[in-house]
Amino acid sequence: MAKLKVEGYGTYEVPQEKRLVKAIEDSGVDILHRCGGNARYTTCRVEFIEGEPQQQTVAGRDKLLEKEESGIRLSCQCLVEEDMHVRVIHTLQSTGLDSPGGEPADEITPEPVWIRLER
Repeated sequence: MAKLKVEGYGTYEVPQEKRLVKAIEDSGVDILHRCGGNARYTTCRVEFIEGEPQQQTVAGRDKLLEKEESGIRLSCQCLVEEDMHVRVIHTLQSTGLDSPGGEPADEITPEPVWIRLER
């Protein structure tokens, strides 16, 4: 088990290799995932305070480059591999939307192609 600290919410025990967006949501945080966790939008963005994974998916990297976003990651494209401390950027409550989005699958979608984090 790993410790997942979500800024402003608390610290939770989550299974390693769990998809980060699912770990955050299962911890009771109303994180947005408008595309259902398929790296098509950027509503599931998180900022890593500690424990940022050193690998990323090509899909996640490409979507953030397209949106000209830096310093953040798509939680739908990360796995919980060790203790993490994150700040969720968009929640259902903070946006006033009617739902967080479609339910993300347990596995990362699209099929992940992993690369080293470029920073």
